Amino acid sequence: MNVVFISPHFPPQFFHFVTALRERGVSVLGIGDSPYDSLRHELRESLSEYFFTPNLSDYDALLRATAYLTWRHGRIHRIDSLNETWLEVEARLREDFHVPGLQPADIARLRTKLGMHDVFKQAGVPHPDGIPVKDAAGVKAFARNVGYPLVLKPDVGVGAARTFKVSSNAEVDAALAEPLHNYVAQAFVRGAIVTYDGLVDREGNIVFRLSHEYSDGVMEVVLEQRDISFWSLTEVPPALDVLGRRAVAALGLRERWFHLEFFRLSDGSYVALEANLRPPGGFMTDMMNYTCDMDVYRLWARLLTGDDLRDFRYTPKYHVCHIARRATRRYRYSHAELVTKLGDALLLHRDMPAVYHSAMGNEMYLTRHKDLAAMHEAIRLIQAT
Repeated sequence: MNVVFISPHFPPQFFHFVTALRERGVSVLGIGDSPYDSLRHELRESLSEYFFTPNLSDYDALLRATAYLTWRHGRIHRIDSLNETWLEVEARLREDFHVPGLQPADIARLRTKLGMHDVFKQAGVPHPDGIPVKDAAGVKAFARNVGYPLVLKPDVGVGAARTFKVSSNAEVDAALAEPLHNYVAQAFVRGAIVTYDGLVDREGNIVFRLSHEYSDGVMEVVLEQRDISFWSLTEVPPALDVLGRRAVAALGLRERWFHLEFFRLSDGSYVALEANLRPPGGFMTDMMNYTCDMDVYRLWARLLTGDDLRDFRYTPKYHVCHIARRATRRYRYSHAELVTKLGDALLLHRDMPAVYHSAMGNEMYLTRHKDLAAMHEAIRLIQAT
């Protein structure tokens, strides 16, 4: 089996997906924008071949790279990156090389905010009303129907980049002083963000799912540069599970990760925010492993290589928490002091890649706890200023 893996070196923990495939006897063919000699040893050892191209946004270069790898190794069976940035590129390459998986038409339908809106509504999953942004008059008319505030966001985007809130006609005029291209306006929803994350097999059956909760909305974190934290739940709330399963079925995913975000409202009900056709971001795949004492990288490799996972079982045992700190703040406790205070609860401390700084902070601590009270105390210690 030949798998083309785009950008196998980033995010930094994604080399585990490649090593897991290699363990299964897969020939993994990497295409990346980092020189071969800069790749970590485990990744180099797990790649059957690596094609360096300095610009992964140059589709012609990726087309030539995939053609070369096909000539060298034969038919390509899968193309993936598991990365939001390259979803459209993957799909175009699959179409051009007749490889199974999401195609460009699927991406156009499922990755845009307006496309998600239609999928959620048709599936009976509550979702904020939204319209394409054409001019200020249209946005104001929409506001008269649903009320302020509204959220203006790119129709295709991730991590609340270039997203903002407007609360009056005057703010709409200011926001649209220059045209916003390919934007949508949505009714603002206030609630805690919880996720529905997991994997579906080739028949669309969910073989693994887990839920995480965020301390703040990503939009607020980015706009106000708050310190974020998010943690795994040991149980998926039943009402969320019902809506999550309904949404996954409506998306029609096969042999794929999903990362769905919902608002939990004050009355305990849920409203879908968006669907992402990839694993959750940051180090959340590692968080899943620590939560369940398992290996989701190997689980994905088993799924991709055709194992029957219908009887796969796992148990979420811990609350694993990503706790962020920002370089712009002065914190009460030094890293050395935190190591002592946190003890065995501290799993990992890492500087975050620059692309994550806005939403996830400059550095992060991963901690693991049996109960939520201890977890919230760890958040307090790490983020105390």
